[in-house]
Amino acid sequence: MDLEGIDHVAMSMRDVERAAQWYIDVLGFERRFSEMWDGVPVFVGKGRTAIALFPVSGKESSARSERGGVRMLHLAFRANRKSFLAAQEELKQRGIRFEFQDHEISHSIYFSDPDGHKLEITTYELDGVASTR
Repeated sequence: MDLEGIDHVAMSMRDVERAAQWYIDVLGFERRFSEMWDGVPVFVGKGRTAIALFPVSGKESSARSERGGVRMLHLAFRANRKSFLAAQEELKQRGIRFEFQDHEISHSIYFSDPDGHKLEITTYELDGVASTR
C-alpha cells in the first residue's frame, strides 16, 4: 500500500454545529464540503488535516458496549515551536484549561473539546531545535 496519510478522523458530537464552531474559533479550522450530503457529516479542516463531525446516534452507544469501551484516546496535532507556544496563550485567553507534558523527544499540551474529546498539540522542536523521530 502506498498511503499519503490520514484524510480525516470521524468523531461523534452531541451538538455538531457547536462543535464545528468551536474547532473553527479555537483551532482556526475552516468548514469544508458544506454543500455535500445535506450537511451531515460536517467537515472542518486546516491544511491537510480534517475532522468529520457526526451527530451522536443510538448505533454508537450500542456499538460501544459491544466492543467493551474501545475508544479513541486523543487526537494530536503537530505544530512548530512558535505555534506551540502561541497555542498555549490562545487557550489561556479563552479560559480553556490544558496540561503540559514533556515527552523528552517532544512537548505536548492536552485539552478537551466541548464534547470531552481529548486533543493534543505537540512539537518536536525543543528549545528551537527540531527533534528527529
